[in-house]
Amino acid sequence: MRLPVYAKIDLTRRKAVRYPINQEMFEKYIGGKIMGSRLLYDLTSPGLDPLSPEAVLIINTCPANGTGAPSSSRFNMSFKNVMTGGIATSNCGGTFGMMLKRAGYDGLIITGRAKNPCYLMIIDGEIHLKSAKEFWGMEAQEVQKQFPQEYGKLVIGPAGEHLVRYACAVSGERVAGRCGAGAVMGSKNLKACVAYGTKEPYIYDREGFDRYVEKWVRFLQRHPMTGASLPKYGSAGLVNKANASDALPTRNFRKGSYEKADEISGERLADTKLVKNSGCTSCPVRCERRVKVHDVEVKGPEYETVGLFGSNIENADLDVINEVNYLADELGMDTISLGGTIAFAMELKEQGIADFGVEFGRTDNLTEVIRKIAYREGIYDELANGSKWLAKRYGQEAAAIHAKGLELASYEPRQSVGMGLGYATSNRGGCHLNGGYLALFESVGVISADPLATKGKPELTVMLQNTMEAVSGAGFCLFTAYSMIPSFLFRLGPSHWFTKFCGKALLAARGVLGIMWKLMPGLLPFNSMYLLPHAQTLKLITGISMTTGKFMQLGERGYNLERMYNYREGMTAEDDALPERLTKTPQDGGNPDTVVKLQEMLPRYYQVRGWGRDGYPSKQKRRQLGLYE
Repeated sequence: MRLPVYAKIDLTRRKAVRYPINQEMFEKYIGGKIMGSRLLYDLTSPGLDPLSPEAVLIINTCPANGTGAPSSSRFNMSFKNVMTGGIATSNCGGTFGMMLKRAGYDGLIITGRAKNPCYLMIIDGEIHLKSAKEFWGMEAQEVQKQFPQEYGKLVIGPAGEHLVRYACAVSGERVAGRCGAGAVMGSKNLKACVAYGTKEPYIYDREGFDRYVEKWVRFLQRHPMTGASLPKYGSAGLVNKANASDALPTRNFRKGSYEKADEISGERLADTKLVKNSGCTSCPVRCERRVKVHDVEVKGPEYETVGLFGSNIENADLDVINEVNYLADELGMDTISLGGTIAFAMELKEQGIADFGVEFGRTDNLTEVIRKIAYREGIYDELANGSKWLAKRYGQEAAAIHAKGLELASYEPRQSVGMGLGYATSNRGGCHLNGGYLALFESVGVISADPLATKGKPELTVMLQNTMEAVSGAGFCLFTAYSMIPSFLFRLGPSHWFTKFCGKALLAARGVLGIMWKLMPGLLPFNSMYLLPHAQTLKLITGISMTTGKFMQLGERGYNLERMYNYREGMTAEDDALPERLTKTPQDGGNPDTVVKLQEMLPRYYQVRGWGRDGYPSKQKRRQLGLYE
């Protein structure tokens, strides 16, 4: 077994030292967001301003990172959430993590604030802090071009420099998008981190790993979701599915369907705008869209960007969406929070409350507005703070679509109430992935688990939240977890009687799902290619005795630790909430059930989790998971 190597870097003192990770900590927290949460909890005191010099930024990898395992190029950033004041974890598929590991480090713990703009250079174990004065003001791709192509790079754009609260960090054309990672780097005067090295990643059982990975790759390539739908249409292939099930946010989440949805769908993008598809390093899925913006080939938009800059602002022009997606990446801003905030500003204008020059259906000035937000110019300084801040400023909390201060992703939860529960309980705010992504079982997947039913949704939400946490913490793209849904169900289709039966069976199994977390890890003392291949892969890489049960408990441990951090920062059950538009105003005026009935689901959710009424993990649950305060 090889223990991770971390460096702790104080930008104020310009000093770097090794930070030890012992075997017990490694086996309990593995890496990525789970290890990041542990370190953040231990190394920060309550009540810190996330943009203060004392705030900690953790950039770390996972055991699978760089090994060549399917979709394992991803790395993690953990920090205090700029948008919510709770915990933040942001994941990225760029090459920086792989090169950081090759340079000899599994993670960086960054504190302090440099006196002047700087960048970190990590080359074959050596860490140097250098001036970034000449790079300050550059956009994301421009600053990356200043370094050799083979280097791994992580940079911020002008939005991070100007402390836009939802600024992101960029590696290649990939982003650590949510929660304000770019603003944290900007607050530290840290323009970039670059890494290069020649060390090979550690693999405990190389022969067994190679055999297993070969089988897993074939499995993913033969699966209808990861081998056909995602490569063909990308995540934007969900647009028409969401629209058909009234889960596509439209006009600032006032509706769940858009009459022009097909014009911005993944199918239309593939037919009219796609140059080719591509993907992250070591990924067999190849879901990335390559499109042209001003005759330059760039990364195309994901489903979230299409929804929030398409239907949610009533824009049916794919060229505009492609351009906005590219511009936001270059300036360094999260397209989800940016799109949600602009849609809210459009509604403020419609109501005659505030005029930021944006309105539903208008796109001619959109790029100009986005640039002004990135630089906090004039009145657009207000939009740089996000929807929650705007709502307090103008007294329109019911129409500001966020959870805990983070804008919701592109799934309208009134026709996907389990997704609504996930948004409300997500530790980092309105995130579909940290929220468990139950929309996959309710509105955009092959299984339809009665999207309006409340019974069974708490149990399913807990199961998927823990699963997503484990997959991410181990270093894999969450798309690899889609293969948990059997291939034959995709071939039967959502309308087949057996597929419908499976959806009902999932909800009927709520009793079993409700007690399974008390029985982990002994409940699943095995590994299976057809369940979560990530567990066996992790075992072969690390040498740790990992089973599916232990893997699921790893995710549960991470989720509870995140909750403990949030509680320490003052968040309680009262913060597990959604705006009144989603909980009190039916999407379908003729059906009062088309709201998210949080108060029906939350008590059961807390019970399944082993949390008290205040939303905090019980002493028994903390003891079971080996969590200390």
